[in-house]
Amino acid sequence: MAQVVAAAVYSKGRKVTDITLEQGAEWASREGHFVWIGLHDPGTEELLSLQRQFQLHPLAVEDALLQHTRPKLETFGDALFMVVYSPVLRDDELVFIETQLFAGKGYVISARYGDSPSYAAVRQRCEAQPHMLEHGEDFVLYSLLSFVIENYRPVLDIFHSHLEDMEQRVLNHPLTQADVEGIQSMRRDLLRLRRYLAPQGEICQELQHLDFPFIDKHMRPYFRDVAIHVQRLLEDLTSMREMADHAIEIGLLLEASRQSITQRKFAAWAAILAFPTAIAGIYGMNFHNMPELDWQYGYFGVLGIIAVGCGGLYANFKRMNWL
Repeated sequence: MAQVVAAAVYSKGRKVTDITLEQGAEWASREGHFVWIGLHDPGTEELLSLQRQFQLHPLAVEDALLQHTRPKLETFGDALFMVVYSPVLRDDELVFIETQLFAGKGYVISARYGDSPSYAAVRQRCEAQPHMLEHGEDFVLYSLLSFVIENYRPVLDIFHSHLEDMEQRVLNHPLTQADVEGIQSMRRDLLRLRRYLAPQGEICQELQHLDFPFIDKHMRPYFRDVAIHVQRLLEDLTSMREMADHAIEIGLLLEASRQSITQRKFAAWAAILAFPTAIAGIYGMNFHNMPELDWQYGYFGVLGIIAVGCGGLYANFKRMNWL
């Protein structure tokens, strides 16, 4: 259901008043004022109303109505349209919540689709910094982008913790099919995180070079700061994918080592059992000219040889850590 989360007018870093959706264009046209409108799950009616008021480009509105496009930044004259995504974990399932941003001289409009952290905290943070909010639309854009990127850190921390637990499990227990499936699922989610995060870093880099009336050159370092934050997150994603790969490799190496130990034990016992088998085979050849067969203590002597031989083999394999 469409909801106007907040709509307000700002001037010289201070909130002037709350407004209705229909009053936006009137206030945006006043010199030294800008409106900041926040929507949650807006429908066609709300977007078309905003299009009429702020002369939003038809292609931007069309993309907004279609939803689920990749993260991007598009410019239409002196206005811009952005699509960004925030990650959310729901019952261990990774989903991405889309936010669309329209910005131009005198207005910033955010449209959030789905249940992601509310941008009310961003508005409160901005209103608490009037000396920065005085910059206007560009500071609001920076704050919204920064908040979106901040949402990636808790998700990455959870994945990092899961990977560390998985590494410890792999070291202490044989690799199971469930372990392999869990690691592969995490690798797939990490790849999805990169696919959504990387273009948002490119958006911040582009904003550093845009020559728009409402983007002050003094705000460009702030967009660069967000781009640097994205780059660090991407580096962490690369490290975590390597951790996932290493967990599988370590599990396979440990499994091969366990199999090798088992094979050595089988080989050692096979050698020990082969010794009495060989002796039994010799005396089962039914030759007549075997003088020791007539010896009174021949049976006990052969048993003694078997015991000494098997004992010697056992001691030797034990020394070699084969048993």
